[in-house]
Amino acid sequence: MMAFSRGPVFLLLLLYLLWGSDTSLIRLNENGYEDIIIAIDPAVPEDTTIIEHIKGMVTKASTYLFEATEKRFFFKNVSILIPESWKDSPQYRRPKQESYKHADIKVAPPTVEGRDEPYTRQFTQCEEKAEYIHFTPDFVLGRKQDEYGDSGKVLVHEWAHLRWGVFDEYNEDQPFYSASSKKIEATRCSTGITGTNRVYACQGGSCAMRRCRTNSTTKLYEKDCQFFPDKVQSEKASIMFMQSIDSVTEFCKKENHNREAPTLHNKKCNYRSTWEVISTSEDFNSSTPMETSPSPPFFSLLRISERIMCLVLDVSGSMTSYDRLNRMNQAAKYFLSQIIENRSWVGMVHFSSQATIVHELIQINSDIERNQLLQTLPTSANGGTSICSGIKAAFQVFKNGEYQTDGTEILLLSDGEDSTAKDCIDEVKDSGSIVHFIALGPSADLAVTNMSILTGGNHKLATDEAQNNGLIDAFGALASENADITQKSLQLESKGAILNNSLWLNDTVVIDSTLGRDTFFLVTWSKQAPAIYLRDPKGTQTTNFTMDSASKMAYLSIPGTAQVGVWTYNLEAKENSEILTITVTSRAANSSVPPITVNAKVNTDTNTFPSPMIVYAEVLQGYTPIIGARVTATIESNSGKTEELVLLDNGAGADAFKDDGVYSRFFTAYSVNGRYSLKVRADGGRNSARRSLRHPSSRAAYIPGWVVDGEIQGNPPRPETTEATQPVLEDFSRTASGGAFVMSNVPIGPLPDVYPPNRITDLQATLDGEEISLTWTAPGDDYDVGRVQQYIIRTSKNIIELRDNFNNSPRVDTTNLTPKEANSEETFAFKPENITEENATYIFIAIESVDKSSLSSGPSNIAQVALFTPQAEPDPDESPSLSGVSVATIVLSVLGALVLVCIIVGTTICILKNKRSSSAAITKF
Repeated sequence: MMAFSRGPVFLLLLLYLLWGSDTSLIRLNENGYEDIIIAIDPAVPEDTTIIEHIKGMVTKASTYLFEATEKRFFFKNVSILIPESWKDSPQYRRPKQESYKHADIKVAPPTVEGRDEPYTRQFTQCEEKAEYIHFTPDFVLGRKQDEYGDSGKVLVHEWAHLRWGVFDEYNEDQPFYSASSKKIEATRCSTGITGTNRVYACQGGSCAMRRCRTNSTTKLYEKDCQFFPDKVQSEKASIMFMQSIDSVTEFCKKENHNREAPTLHNKKCNYRSTWEVISTSEDFNSSTPMETSPSPPFFSLLRISERIMCLVLDVSGSMTSYDRLNRMNQAAKYFLSQIIENRSWVGMVHFSSQATIVHELIQINSDIERNQLLQTLPTSANGGTSICSGIKAAFQVFKNGEYQTDGTEILLLSDGEDSTAKDCIDEVKDSGSIVHFIALGPSADLAVTNMSILTGGNHKLATDEAQNNGLIDAFGALASENADITQKSLQLESKGAILNNSLWLNDTVVIDSTLGRDTFFLVTWSKQAPAIYLRDPKGTQTTNFTMDSASKMAYLSIPGTAQVGVWTYNLEAKENSEILTITVTSRAANSSVPPITVNAKVNTDTNTFPSPMIVYAEVLQGYTPIIGARVTATIESNSGKTEELVLLDNGAGADAFKDDGVYSRFFTAYSVNGRYSLKVRADGGRNSARRSLRHPSSRAAYIPGWVVDGEIQGNPPRPETTEATQPVLEDFSRTASGGAFVMSNVPIGPLPDVYPPNRITDLQATLDGEEISLTWTAPGDDYDVGRVQQYIIRTSKNIIELRDNFNNSPRVDTTNLTPKEANSEETFAFKPENITEENATYIFIAIESVDKSSLSSGPSNIAQVALFTPQAEPDPDESPSLSGVSVATIVLSVLGALVLVCIIVGTTICILKNKRSSSAAITKF
C-alpha cells in the first residue's frame, strides 16, 4: 500500500486541496469578494450595453449584500469575460486564469425560449457551494423587472445559493400548507409578510380573479391559487422568499424563521434559518462586521483570445517502464491532431534532470503545423526528474514568442517524484499561467497538484493499466474551456481490454444528429497491429485507417459529417494478452444546435477515510437537462483497480433533485491511499428526454402581482411550455473524464462497517380510504448500496414534535415490512389510530432506517396526510355585499341580446340582462 509522506509538501497539498472541487476562483479578502467571474456566453449576440447593465447590477447588489449580511460582505472586484466573437476594444484585456469553466455567473440564452428565470445551478447539499448563476440577456438588460424585481436584489438571492448553499423559502410545488393553527397559510418565510390568496386566470387577452377553493384531496387550496403579497410591507425577512418586496432587506433569522412551512430550505437544511446556515460558513467565521461602507466594485473587462499552450513532457528514465513513453506519445499525438483547436499557439518542452525547448510557439492553422509538432515528440528517455526546470522552460517559450505568461497554459505530464517541485509553486502562481497536470503512474509528484489547483487548471490521473485508456482520456479532456461548445471535440467512446480467452473487442458507438463533424476513430495496441473492421449505419465497411506501427496506433477521420446512427467496430488481436483500446470523438454537426454533453465531478478533491465521496455527472444539451439516461461512473485507483457505479437522477441518497439532469451516487469502495481518477459514460435513447426546467430549483421567485390599496395588480402569467419534457428521439453516447481526487487514512485490509444507510428524502404519503399509503426510495446498508435491516416509522399530530422528538413519537407496526434492495421503490400502508377531527387535521409521518450494524440514517423528510379540512385563511377584503367589488371578479359575457354579468365576492351573483330593456334577473350561486 502506498504511504503518504507527512512532510511539509503533504501539508501544503492538504492546505490547498481543502478548497474543494468547486471550480470557482472567488476568494474573500477583508470582507470583499474578489476574483468573481461573470461570463457572457458565446451564443449571446454582441451588445455592449449588457456590460454596462452587468456593472450596474453588481454595484447595486454589493450595497444590498452589505446591509443584508450586517455589514460583513460586499463585492470588491469582478471580471467580465467577453466572447471572442465580439469586436475588440482598447479597454479589453487578455484573461489570465479566468475562463468559462470558472464562471460564477453566466449570461446566456434561456434554457427554454421565453423563460427568463434567474436561477442557480445547485445540485449539492446544504452549506455546499453551488455551480453557477444563470441570467438571461433580457433579465440583465432590465426587461424582466416586473416579473422578478430589481436585478441587484435578485443577484443577492442567487449569491446566497451559490456561495453559502442555502435554498428557496417558497415552494411552487407546495405553495400552501396547514399551519399548527389549523389554518391554510402560504409557504413563505417569514409569516409576517402579508398578502392575499387568489386564482388569477387569463385567456384570450383578458384576465380575471376569484377566491381560492379548497382541494378535496389535499385539503389545501387548489392548484392555481397564488399568494399575492402586499406592495407595502413592514417585514424585513426574507431574501430567500421574495427579495423583490421593498421592505425585505434581511435573511430569515432564528427568531422569525418559519419552521412549519414546506420550503426546500427547511427540507435541505434541517429546518434551520438561512441566517443560521450562513453564520456557520467559512466566510462568516473568517470575518467581522465593518465600521465603514465599502467602495463600489472594480470591474475588469477581459476578452477571450486564441489559446497559447506549451506541452511539458517528462522524458526521465522511469518513462521507459510500463511502455509509458510510447503511451505518452500516443496520447500527445491524439491531442495535437484532434483536440487542440485551430488558431491556437503551441510549443513543446522535454524535461528530465534538465529541460530542453524542442519547438517554439507555432500557430496551428492546418495539418502542416500539427505534423511539425508531432515530429518533435520524444523518442528516448533517461535521467532524473526536475519539474520546475520544465515549467521554467515553458515560460521561456512564451517569452520567446513575445507573449506575457498571463493566460498561457502548460500541459505538464510527469510520472516521477521530485522533492524540488514545491520550490516553484509561488513562481507558477504569480505567473498568471494555467497548469494542467497529468499524473502518470502511482509515483507522480503530489505537490504538483497544488500548481494545478492554484492556477485553475485540470489535474488528471493515468495509471499503468493501459486497457483503462486513462492517458488518452486525460489528454482528450483538455479542450479549451473558452471555446464555444459547438467547436469542441466530444468523446463518444473510450474503451479497452486485455484480450486472452477471446481475441476480439467488439461493440458499437452511436453518432447522434447533434454530432458528426470531424469524427475521429483511434485504435491503440501494445504488441501487434490488430485487424480493424468498422461498419457505418448502412453496413458499409470502412478500411482506410492510417497505420502508425512505430507508435502502435491507427486512426481514421471521417470526411464531412458522419452518418447518424449505430457504427459497429470489431477489433481482432493477433496475440494473446494483447491490450487494445478504442477512442471515438466528434464535433457538433451544426453551430446553431448545441450537442449533448456530459460533465463529471466529485464533491471534493481530497478526502479522509471514512468520509464518502459523491460522484456527479451532468448530462445537458446547452443548458437544458437530459433525463432518463443510463450513466455509469468508473473509478480507478492509482494501483489500477477499478470500481463501477451506476449513477442515478432519482432525488434520493446522494442525488439532491429528481430529474434535473444531474446523476449522483455515493462512493465508499476505497482500496488504497493516493489518487483516484473518475470517468463517466452516458447512454440515452427511448427513455431519455430534454427537460424544459419548468420549475428549475434555486431561482428567484416569479412575482404574480401585488396588492396595492386593496386591489390586486397582476402581472401577465409567465409563459408555460406545453410539455415539461421533450423526447430525445434517438440514441446517443458520451464519455468524459472527471479529474482526480486524493484519499488518505484508508486502512489496510477489509474496511470496517462505518457507513449508515443514507437518509430518506423523498417520503410521500396519501390517504387511501382509511389507510395511509407511503412510498419512498429504499436506502442501502452503506448509504445507497445493499439493503437495510429495518425501517422505523413514527407519526405525530404535530410536525415540530415529530421533527424535534422523533424517538418519542408513536411508532407504527412494521412487522410485515421487509426492506428491498437500495434504490428500489418501497411501499407500505397502515391505518392511523386514535385520530379525530378535534385533535388533528393532519397526520405527519417520518421514517428512519437501520442497518445490520445498528447504524441509523436519522429521520427522513416529513410527509403529511390531510384527514380533515383545515380552516381557510380569511381574506380581509371579503364581504357579502357588493361593496367588495373593488377586489372581486367581474365576468362579462355577451350572448346575442343578452348580457350575463357575474360578480364573485365569496358567493357568485349573476345578473342576466336584456340589452334592449331595463329588466334583469339576479341569481346567486
